[in-house]
Amino acid sequence: MYVIIAPLQIKEGHKEKFAAGIKENASGAVHDEPGRLRFDVIQDAIDENRIWVYEVYKDEGAFQAHTQSPHYLKFRAMSDGWREEGGLHGAGRGASNIWPPDNEWA
Repeated sequence: MYVIIAPLQIKEGHKEKFAAGIKENASGAVHDEPGRLRFDVIQDAIDENRIWVYEVYKDEGAFQAHTQSPHYLKFRAMSDGWREEGGLHGAGRGASNIWPPDNEWA
């Protein structure tokens, strides 16, 4: 499996637009991508301008397919200027799971 856990820091004044766009992107992933196992969008408990994503794909190829999907490309095109720069580190760049085993994911 291929896992993404990433904090996304939103620029002041853009959070509502960003949240609407990422929900549309997540919905597209859930409904249109058979290689996607999970796509959660989570509000940070302390910073109202930080959103976390937790995405699980069958493999890296399924994630790469997501990055070429129409809903993802639309979201990136409209939201790139709404995010603080900083790059992704650790699991934000892709990771593998330890538990539960791959064969226990539905």
